[in-house]
Amino acid sequence: MKSFTNLYKNSENKITGIAAAPGIVIGKAYLFTKEKLNISKAPITNSDEAISNFEEALKQSKKELNKIFGIAREKMDNVRSAIFEAQLMILDDPILLGNIEKRIKAEMVQPEFIVSDEISKYQELMIISHESYMKERAQDIEDIKYRIIRNLQKKRWQSKIEKNLIVVSESLTPADTLLFSRRESLGFVTDHGGLTSHAAIISRSLNIPAVVGTHNASTLIKDGDTIIVDGFHGYIITDPTEVQLNFFTEKQKKLFEIQKGLEEFKDKPAVTLDGKEVNLEANVDVTGEIDIVITSSAKGIGLYRSEQILNELESFPDENEQTVIYSKLASRIYPKFVTIRAFDIGGDKFRFSEYKEPNPFLGLRGIRFLLENEKLFRTQIRAVLKASENKNIKFMIPMISTLDEVWRSKEIIHECKSELKKEKVKFDNQIKIGIMVEVPSAAVMAKEYAEEIDFISIGTNDLIQYLMAVDRGNDLVSNLYQEFSPVVIRTIDHIVKAAKHSKIPVSICGEMAADTLAIPLLVGLGLDSLSMSPVTILYAKRIIRDFKFKDAKALADECLKCKTEIEIQKKVKKFFDDNNISRTRNIL
Repeated sequence: MKSFTNLYKNSENKITGIAAAPGIVIGKAYLFTKEKLNISKAPITNSDEAISNFEEALKQSKKELNKIFGIAREKMDNVRSAIFEAQLMILDDPILLGNIEKRIKAEMVQPEFIVSDEISKYQELMIISHESYMKERAQDIEDIKYRIIRNLQKKRWQSKIEKNLIVVSESLTPADTLLFSRRESLGFVTDHGGLTSHAAIISRSLNIPAVVGTHNASTLIKDGDTIIVDGFHGYIITDPTEVQLNFFTEKQKKLFEIQKGLEEFKDKPAVTLDGKEVNLEANVDVTGEIDIVITSSAKGIGLYRSEQILNELESFPDENEQTVIYSKLASRIYPKFVTIRAFDIGGDKFRFSEYKEPNPFLGLRGIRFLLENEKLFRTQIRAVLKASENKNIKFMIPMISTLDEVWRSKEIIHECKSELKKEKVKFDNQIKIGIMVEVPSAAVMAKEYAEEIDFISIGTNDLIQYLMAVDRGNDLVSNLYQEFSPVVIRTIDHIVKAAKHSKIPVSICGEMAADTLAIPLLVGLGLDSLSMSPVTILYAKRIIRDFKFKDAKALADECLKCKTEIEIQKKVKKFFDDNNISRTRNIL
């Protein structure tokens, strides 16, 4: 992780976008620019001939889309290929087609102008929508509009793209994406588009890495440039240095090793050889990742970082906006559960104001910030409750350090419930409320905390920092950030035992859960669930199915007696070797 951070930090050859489809590719860029169509409003003399031309263009457009639809059904599942079926339905819309033909007769101008103007009305309605999904659909309508116009002008979609190139463009339609995939394109980079765009969805379906929403990549990247696309983190590296090329080439190799043979585990449970099942859940930053969560066979979402909404919108969404976001999230993952973490603001995360704290990591962050900004906290609680009607949402409070914070949070949640009952709004009155244990004070008092809440999730990223008094981003002391420190292992053990004593579930959602080397030890310590990056889940499942729980428990008991990190690492590595398990770690 250290080397990854250093490669990106202050990098002048980095372009930032949205991680739309996971994967890493290195290759030559192909700058794709669509021909601009000039739309004529010139008068016509024969409306029957114009309508006949329009119908012929419509017929050709349907023929093209049917061909694309056929390709889509071969390459993708029925849900994804239905994107093109929906476009075909628009071409059969009697109201739209009827209006176009009426206007050609009435206005006696070129049919291409009428087509553009009439279909643009649909687009405008979508663009002014508050729903990002609807705005993305406007791009699909654009594709249909220009397909008909291109066929009216007797032009053809042409591209001389060679195989194995990375397509860079202002935007890509679903058809563009699919057709480029037939030329074995390595990846996609666009200036526009979001996670819900059909181009992004198709990229994920076809396992082609993509970064979208870069704003200006097509102006910064030249045709033929060597670039690196990191679809896990949303970065493009232009003109990479030798160090960067070596790093990402090695990362590609490790990814390939991990992905080999993992598909067979997709429909199998994460159960040890002696029958102990472990819930493998996903950490999610943005709702667009749900497609990856579903295909990863995750048991649910163990951590939804709601503060990422603020980073995307660059403002605080109101109650209705949040309700829509959380409702869609819960609906898509149903009947599995999603654990929504309250806005974790401050420290190294989203900044609410320009106020500068001397030490933000020890300042107004997490629940401290929310209790200081109670109106904001109440808005989110009400939105979460309103979205919980299907009873598959849990709510988690971050950065708890005192019991008073737990009591006050529960009190506010109770008050919000009472308000919604008076308003006759349906919600899950039994919604589970949990806390993140990431502060030493909460770890020490875990038994008392466990008596007050419904579940515990251990946030190892911050917990290790605070236990070891180390800033993991500081190269001078980052060697002290030790996941396998006896202090960390004994603290996790203490928290797990406290949760078990109160008979509440306990999970871990920090990066340690995704460290494949740590998995047998965490299972042996008694964790009920591990929540991690969705792309790690199948590999974690394969590891869990390769050992016995009784052996993992024995490993944990041995490690709890160790005095140094090196001792623990040796025992863990020996466990992997004794059980013939590959011990590639932390490559994502």
